[in-house]
Amino acid sequence: MKKKDFVSLVLGTVGGLFFALGMCMCLLPEWNSFKEGVVMGVVGAVILLVMLLVRRKMEGKPIIVKLDKKSVGTIVLSVAGALTLGVGMCMVMVWEKMLLGIVVGIIGIVLLLALIPVCKGIK
Repeated sequence: MKKKDFVSLVLGTVGGLFFALGMCMCLLPEWNSFKEGVVMGVVGAVILLVMLLVRRKMEGKPIIVKLDKKSVGTIVLSVAGALTLGVGMCMVMVWEKMLLGIVVGIIGIVLLLALIPVCKGIK
């Protein structure tokens, strides 16, 4: 295993765990730890961002890239898909709107699946 892969593995795991635990703390009212959950989620997101920057540096690429129209479109599509999927999950688990939440979640999944041809192309 290369050093950059190991560093990405460790930072990705730690950041993902912090982010996921923070989201659980926010979404479960029984835990009564919304503010702490927001802090944990932000810490996880920052660790994941640092992982991205460290990985680019270790690959010898510039840390900050110039954005073109395709990159901005890809970012917008990925954020929209993730948010839509998350809203669908909240509708099912928190707001108890089962059928509508499943439909919204499936729309989010379709948006995220649309990233594959956008990023890789169709051959």
